[in-house]
Amino acid sequence: MVARQLRDNLPDIRQLGPVAPRVYLVSDVRLYREGLISSLAQQRQLEPVGAGGSRDFLDRIIELRPEVLLLDLSIGESLTIPRRARQVLPELRVVAFAVAEIEDNVLACAEAGISGYVTLDGSVEDLVAAVLHALRGELMCSPRIAALLFSRMSTLSDGRIAAAADASSLTRREREIAALVACNLANKEIARRLRLGPTTVKNHVHNILQKLNLHRRVDIARLHLEGNSRQAGPAAAQGHEHLRHSD
Repeated sequence: MVARQLRDNLPDIRQLGPVAPRVYLVSDVRLYREGLISSLAQQRQLEPVGAGGSRDFLDRIIELRPEVLLLDLSIGESLTIPRRARQVLPELRVVAFAVAEIEDNVLACAEAGISGYVTLDGSVEDLVAAVLHALRGELMCSPRIAALLFSRMSTLSDGRIAAAADASSLTRREREIAALVACNLANKEIARRLRLGPTTVKNHVHNILQKLNLHRRVDIARLHLEGNSRQAGPAAAQGHEHLRHSD
């Protein structure tokens, strides 16, 4: 169902720029990465610029300057890679594949700064769709995972939004809405959940952007996730350990 939703709502690649997005793939299984790069090249919607293992990926992405890093989540210590990659390429988006779609795994991906993911049974088409959505600042996930993310982020919104930035000026309602924006909910969806009018939600989002000196909704989500990663500590490590044993 999610795969169909990803493909049905696929962004027009022409809106992303005059050339196909450049991607680099990280996997420690050579046969795996060579086969996937070959399949992506046949899709013609992305431009694979290279592939390699987890030991030398930093030198390679500095040289090749991709826009997206495709990350095999079966790699040991894979959740440290997004932070290391963005230290050298701050605008880089990371899309993970081979993800078991359970709550702890998806939350661990979010806390690591991963922009999109494809599940264990995902196809090459699903991976292409996840990349194009990630480049637009969008995350597609199943309704069940969206509900779980909403529940967890709503519970933690006060502390983590405050930790992400100097959010002392935000009201409690604005922190609630910021957490829901970070879950990729549209204003109408937020309005239904909080039983508010869409115009009221729109005004709150505008106020949040002004108070945090941000320009786009996706910046609220990014700030929220950065706060999560700083506060995650043992929780993130535990999520990572769960990922390593979930397959």
